[in-house]
Amino acid sequence: MRRRRAVAAAGAVSAGLLVLSACDKPTAMATITVGSDSVSSEATCGGEGKALTTETLNECLQDKDIDEIKVDPTKPVRFGVDPEIADHSWTILLNGQPLVDPTKKTYQSIPGSVFFNAQYGAQGDSTLVSVKEGEDEATGLWSFRLKKDED
Repeated sequence: MRRRRAVAAAGAVSAGLLVLSACDKPTAMATITVGSDSVSSEATCGGEGKALTTETLNECLQDKDIDEIKVDPTKPVRFGVDPEIADHSWTILLNGQPLVDPTKKTYQSIPGSVFFNAQYGAQGDSTLVSVKEGEDEATGLWSFRLKKDED
């Protein structure tokens, strides 16, 4: 009887390890903070170090199932990325267009008003902002929706 329990326990442990080994490793995180509110996300697309095609990037930029955060235009919007993203260089995209030069820092701050200014390609009270990993070739994309908060 003891032997059967030991074999059953060993089988359960082995099955658990097999299930865990089949899990994908989570991608690095990107975070946006406005005041005391923040949202974090794993990659919307990519994030595994492989170059993304232009077609894949365009599809990712159309994704509607993304996190959003309210932004007071008078406050700064702070972007933070895991060192793993920073090591490969990253930039902020506003509606798919580069807003800043690529950087290897883990943190950047942009005035909130920029994200709702037509001069920078913004339209209305909602803007798509993405963190693009990679300087020449994009290897990951983390997208967020910024909603204008005028309270």
